[in-house]
Amino acid sequence: MEAGPRDTEQEAPGRRHDAGPLSADGPDEHDVAPEVEVELRPARRLRIWQLAPIVILAALGSLMFAFPLAFEFGDGGPVVAMLGLLISGCAAGWGMMAARRVGHTLPGLAARGSAERPDWRVIGLYVAACAVLVGLAVWRVARLG
Repeated sequence: MEAGPRDTEQEAPGRRHDAGPLSADGPDEHDVAPEVEVELRPARRLRIWQLAPIVILAALGSLMFAFPLAFEFGDGGPVVAMLGLLISGCAAGWGMMAARRVGHTLPGLAARGSAERPDWRVIGLYVAACAVLVGLAVWRVARLG
């Protein structure tokens, strides 16, 4: 007995094949459905329930920081302003941690789980910018007192 393709017409003469016309190398081009790529995991995004408390805290802290500085509230102004600065800083840190959790990074820093290392110059620039902003805020509040 030889190994090879079977002749199905001889084995089942009354049977009909509904596979469609075949060319030498497979089905005709017009019968082939286009391939569709589907992502199995949905994109990780910050949801509204994650963003709402961060935005509310940031707005509250900004207002607490800005109003005493703008309108000279009296003896309690510097304390309220520093508390507002603290709340704003906490909201910013909370927002950065939530963004990091879903995979976002600051420009110049390596993505989570990647093999590349962050650039020390970019980290230095971020630290210097934060130090200048905190220094200006403390200087402004100290001038009120």
